[in-house]
Amino acid sequence: MAPEAKARVNIDKLLEASGWVVQDYKSINLRANLGVAVREFPTEKGPADYILFVKRKAVGVIEAKAEGHTLSGVAEQSERYSKNFPKDLLPDGEIRFAYESTGVETTFRDRKDIDTRSRYVFSFHKPESLQEWMKESDTLRNRLKSFPPLITDGLRDAQIEAINNLEKSFTKNHPRALIQMATGSGKTFTAINFSYRLLKHAKAKRILFLVDRGNLGGQTFKEFQAFNTPDDGRKFTELYNVQHLESNTIDSTNKIVITTIQRLYSMLKGKKKFDAELEEIELSNDMAPQEKVDYNQAIPPEFFDFIVVDECHRSIYGVW
Repeated sequence: MAPEAKARVNIDKLLEASGWVVQDYKSINLRANLGVAVREFPTEKGPADYILFVKRKAVGVIEAKAEGHTLSGVAEQSERYSKNFPKDLLPDGEIRFAYESTGVETTFRDRKDIDTRSRYVFSFHKPESLQEWMKESDTLRNRLKSFPPLITDGLRDAQIEAINNLEKSFTKNHPRALIQMATGSGKTFTAINFSYRLLKHAKAKRILFLVDRGNLGGQTFKEFQAFNTPDDGRKFTELYNVQHLESNTIDSTNKIVITTIQRLYSMLKGKKKFDAELEEIELSNDMAPQEKVDYNQAIPPEFFDFIVVDECHRSIYGVW
């Protein structure tokens, strides 16, 4: 099998795991599913490797490359197909979402983002996710560029600096940030403050709060319950649902989900139950899992818009 043909086999598997029906253009049936991925769809610039349809409208394009191919220079090719597509099959004039993939590595960009650029993703997004994003008036990354001024009442100088600098990093499209604060300086209180701003002003869908022991999760949950929102005055939990996981089931209505990395790993591996006693054992490098996590359609990567890792100076987070 040729390298690119092998890549397409892997891409097909990723698409199917994410809820897409994969079809050849010669046997196209856009009514087969909410999301349909069509191979070799003709465009004015030649056939695209894959076109993604949601409700029979073209919303995404995938440029396939052989494994080992550098994806950083491939964006121009998927861009070419995005701008040269039959207009009657487009909901917004151009194809909005673009992927480049080898079947092992995949990059993605939302062409509606300001300063749009490709970024690595774990897998393809579900059709329902793309459909939801198409309905929004603006993208999450664009909303991250326009936070209102921080209300500083009740905040320490270090907390003000941390939140303001975090939001500055968001405006620069930085996907990761580290807040380093001394013990006793109110790290969790700071995290709750910026989580509130992400939910209210950036319209974040859901935030995952990871801890390394169950008792820390319980403490964090109590701090969310006690938090008074600075502008509204009501308790955080009066405005947003907060869940401290004590089972392997996430309620989709929750905006904040607090759990240990141990329990989350078991959920991603598809386990229905988890021994809570294992959450109280301090993690060490020799406890790191030997198996990688495969795609789990029940908890896809886009299920959470943000992940907050508590006490990330612990080296174990680098191997779990």
